[in-house]
Amino acid sequence: MELVGVVLVYSGLIAAFLAVVSVVRPIRFLGIRTRRRALVIFGLGMAVIACGFALPAREERPVPLRTLLDEFVPVYQFHEVHSIQIRASRERCYAAIREVGPEEIALFHALTWMRRLGQRSPESILNASEHRPLIETATRTGFILLADDQERELVVGLVMGRPGPEWARPMQSPKQFKVLKGPDIAKVAMNFRIEPADAGEYQVTTETRVYKLTTRGRRAFAGYWRVIYPGSALIRRMWLRAIQRRAEAIQPSHSAAGR
Repeated sequence: MELVGVVLVYSGLIAAFLAVVSVVRPIRFLGIRTRRRALVIFGLGMAVIACGFALPAREERPVPLRTLLDEFVPVYQFHEVHSIQIRASRERCYAAIREVGPEEIALFHALTWMRRLGQRSPESILNASEHRPLIETATRTGFILLADDQERELVVGLVMGRPGPEWARPMQSPKQFKVLKGPDIAKVAMNFRIEPADAGEYQVTTETRVYKLTTRGRRAFAGYWRVIYPGSALIRRMWLRAIQRRAEAIQPSHSAAGR
């Protein structure tokens, strides 16, 4: 359902863009021969975008609960999952997850620049400092470390919106994240999980989940999610590839390093 919404939104955006261009100069080879037809296509494109935004977000509940992420976001409406196999030890995979910086992730700065619409902003995961691990930047700038079962699963979380006066202070603990509820917030959690794969390989999976309490909140968030989803998915895929490169890199032996 999520992918259907994304396809509708971007199909509508492409149609609307081509229609706007054709109002200035009709694109005849696409069959848009008149400005009147371009305006009709523009209207259809906007209608398709509206359908993509309005498509309901299905609520999911993983049963049984198997991961640390399940404990913190057992119910969600929006999510994405990506994985990669790495030929390295579990220890190396975990270290790479904790150590990869934004400069190692292809297209990271370009995509996050687009995400924040080119605006300057304080340091955050969308405006990360060079040569500082991205997980460290996240937990310094709004995310909290929810769980760290070393060498198996790491979970970070963020609360978007205004929880209410009793939660005016910054989120400080995993327990707060679990119990917090409110009509105007979104709970966002992301994990990295390491599991055995083929001989000598481990599968590293990253999953992002978003939970919105109210129907109104889900409708509002759906449009935002379906616009950012392609860029978000690409960042995560490139992030996993950076983890793979770092984990599989040949490390100098102690004897070689001492020469």
